[in-house]
Amino acid sequence: MNAWPLLGVALVVLGFARRWNPVPVVVAAGVLSGLLAGYSFAQILALLGNSFVSNRALLLYVLTLPAIGLLERAGLREHAQRWIERLHGLTLSRLLIGYLGLRQIMSMLGLTNVAGQAQTVRPLLAPMAEAAAMRETADADAATAAQTREQVRALAAATDNIGLFFGEDVFIALGAVLLIHGFYVGQGIDLQPLHIALWALPTAIAAFVIHAVRVHFATRTAPRRARTTQAGDDHAAS
Repeated sequence: MNAWPLLGVALVVLGFARRWNPVPVVVAAGVLSGLLAGYSFAQILALLGNSFVSNRALLLYVLTLPAIGLLERAGLREHAQRWIERLHGLTLSRLLIGYLGLRQIMSMLGLTNVAGQAQTVRPLLAPMAEAAAMRETADADAATAAQTREQVRALAAATDNIGLFFGEDVFIALGAVLLIHGFYVGQGIDLQPLHIALWALPTAIAAFVIHAVRVHFATRTAPRRARTTQAGDDHAAS
C-alpha cells in the first residue's frame, strides 16, 4: 500500500493550522497527492478539469454574493431595520422563533437553498433581529449595545443552522436519507426512505422546541444584562 499520497492531507492540515489561503492549499495538496500516487501533471490537470465541469452547478451559489452586495449597497439592511422598528408587537424572540419554524418547514419540503446565511441571515434576519434587540435595550451604552448586537447576530445564525440541519432530514430525497437507505439495503434490511424521514420528524420537533426555549431565555436575559451592565457603569462612574 502506497501511503505517500497521504502527505496531501498533511499539507491541508498544515495550511489550515497556519491560516493560509484555503484555495491554493487544497489545490496544492491535490496536486501533491496525485504526483505521489503516480499520476502525471497532465493527468492531474485533466482530473481537475473533469471535476470542475461535473460540479459547475455548485458555482451558481457564487452568484448570490454580488446580488446580496448590491442589495446591501442599496440599503436593504437599513430598510429591514426600519420595518422592524414599526412593528412594535414583534419581539426578538418571536422573530427568531418564527424564522426557525419557517426554515424547518421549508427544509422539510426540500427548499433548503431558499434561505441561508448569505441569502437571508446577513441581509435580512440579522438586521431585523438587531433592530428588535436595540428597541428592547434602548437605554444601554455603546459598549453594551455592541456586545448585544454581536450576540444577536450569533443567535440569528445559529437559528438558521438548526432549522436547516434538523429540518432537511425529513425530506425523503435528501442525500443523507438516501445514504442511510443505501446502507440498510446493503445490510439486507428493507427500510424505505419515507420511514427514515418519518423517524427524523420527532427529532426535528424536539430541536424546534429546545431552540425556541433557548431563544426565549436568551432574548429575555439580554435586556436584563444590558441594564445590569449600565447600572454597574453608572455606579462606578459616581
